Amino acid sequence: MLSLAPALVTMLTSFARIVIVLSFTRSALGAQQIPPNSVLIGLALFLTTFTMAPVWTKVNSEALQPYLAKEVTYQAALDKASVPVRDFLFRQTRESDLAMFLKMAGAPRPKNRSEVPTYVLVPAFIVGELKTAFTMGFMIFIPFLVIDLVVATTLMSMGMMMMPPALVSLPCKIMLFVLVDGWHLVVQSLVTSFN
Repeated sequence: MLSLAPALVTMLTSFARIVIVLSFTRSALGAQQIPPNSVLIGLALFLTTFTMAPVWTKVNSEALQPYLAKEVTYQAALDKASVPVRDFLFRQTRESDLAMFLKMAGAPRPKNRSEVPTYVLVPAFIVGELKTAFTMGFMIFIPFLVIDLVVATTLMSMGMMMMPPALVSLPCKIMLFVLVDGWHLVVQSLVTSFN
């Protein structure tokens, strides 16, 4: 179980979306090593803890604590713990992804959410998270791409072809990001995307 814990944390929580969007933000800025990976992963872990806190609180109160108090069996605790986790996964999963995996699994059309197998729900959730993360990353890239194009065009029109555009555009992108309070906007967008 301990060997599966990292995979469960990255795949069954908000971690994947958060870390991908933060990586896109760093790439869009053009600063490949700033902030360092350890800072991005740390921020992603704390944001994951923040966004998953309601789910984990429910799992703790409804499944873990009764199991530790020997009020329920292991299987009953597992069943109770899966309910809030599955609710979170369903809220973030697109119907088209779920339908695709149900079709590939050859499963009959479910009448309600409880009939959807977890082995179908999890990959549908992951694919949806990847699409959402890449969509958010694309939206973050657009203003920085415009700055790169403007700087490159300006340098070429001035005849400064030997000067690398990245040398001029990086300070402009960082200044824009600081002026609009970019980290605040990115983190706020990430957290609210899970509500």
